[in-house]
Amino acid sequence: MHLKKPHVDAIVIAMGFPAKEKAAADSSPLLTVSELTSLIKGNLEASFPDVTVEGEISNAKLASSGHFYFSLKDENSIIQAVMFKSKLAALGFAPSDGLRVRAHGAISVYAQRGQYQLIVQSLRKAGTGDILAMLEERKRLLASQGYFDAERKKALPRFPGRVAIVTSPTGAAIHDILNVLGRRNSAIDIVILPAPVQGAEAAPAIAKRIEQANRLDIADVIVVCRGGGSLEDLLPFSETVVVKAIAASRIPVISAVGHEIDWALSDFAADLRAPTPSAAAELVAESREVLLRELDQFQAVLESTMRSKLDALGASLEVFSPELVKARFEILSLPIVNRLDDAHEALVNSIKGLLADLDHWIALACSIIETASPQAVLKRGFSIVRRVGKTQAVSASAGQAAASRGGNEIVRSSTGLEPGEHLHISFAEGSALADVREVNE
Repeated sequence: MHLKKPHVDAIVIAMGFPAKEKAAADSSPLLTVSELTSLIKGNLEASFPDVTVEGEISNAKLASSGHFYFSLKDENSIIQAVMFKSKLAALGFAPSDGLRVRAHGAISVYAQRGQYQLIVQSLRKAGTGDILAMLEERKRLLASQGYFDAERKKALPRFPGRVAIVTSPTGAAIHDILNVLGRRNSAIDIVILPAPVQGAEAAPAIAKRIEQANRLDIADVIVVCRGGGSLEDLLPFSETVVVKAIAASRIPVISAVGHEIDWALSDFAADLRAPTPSAAAELVAESREVLLRELDQFQAVLESTMRSKLDALGASLEVFSPELVKARFEILSLPIVNRLDDAHEALVNSIKGLLADLDHWIALACSIIETASPQAVLKRGFSIVRRVGKTQAVSASAGQAAASRGGNEIVRSSTGLEPGEHLHISFAEGSALADVREVNE
């Protein structure tokens, strides 16, 4: 704000002294601060007892006393104003930041602070303020491009493991959030992404932090926040770059800008708007006491349900006596028992048949073996002839013993036999010794 420097004569006259008395600095009257302030107060209040000023409301604040403190500004200047509770009650609208009004009242000097201000007696709307009009136009444009659409909103996880907070690390908002999270759920990890929250450099920094959180995937929820302030202080959160960064975020975003009566375009783009930073912390952190209470309720419901089912089952079982249960079981099991008996009988018959077949094949094999045995051949009239020797005669029993040891050669042909050679002949019953007298080939 630039103020034109007044002429020295005007200052002296305004203090109530003739211009001729200002000739030299050492001849000017010596005044205390209170005396000088009293002179200024008297002249200003006497000169401006009834004025109407048009301007835009800024820094609006409703005190606990009910008085309304605010500033009136235009492009170049600003003046402090106050409207007392008794006058405020008669207004037909709620004055707020960005609203252009016409204020009627008187100029007053607040001596304790050395400030002059406008004591407003009446207030009426004079049109929309420049900042508010700009925000409304930007809001309309961004809404038409779909940045505020409901279908873009993402649900917040009920139990986030990590929360990223985009705000000033020295502001009151971060302390409020840390206090609430520590009290409600200290197990949540917190990542602070520092960024200025007002001024020309704030909006690009906030947007960059949101993009960084998504690129590194460092949190389950992002909280974009700051404490209260004037409409101008909150402007970075209404910049297009911030709105687009929030809308593009894959991670759910909570916007918590200012107090409950404040608003920014980030509130419309975010997945959820919290009235204050503390409220945002409460939204992302389920209270430990609430969770324990819910668990107790679930346990009680589960126990009650199980008890009811067991009672109903017990009542159902009571109508069945052991005899009825046994009879019912026998009826149900009878088809199974019959199938088992049939299967047992079929298995036994099958095994008996297999054994009969096996006996037949064994008997047949024995008959074949018996028919093919040497003894059977001998019984059919054949005999076995073995050589015993030449030089000495042996008895039939000795020849038979030699033959049984396998030491004599079985004679299969007359070829090779010589006269005088001894032969042992085995029959089906008994044996005999013979001498070769003549060989016929």
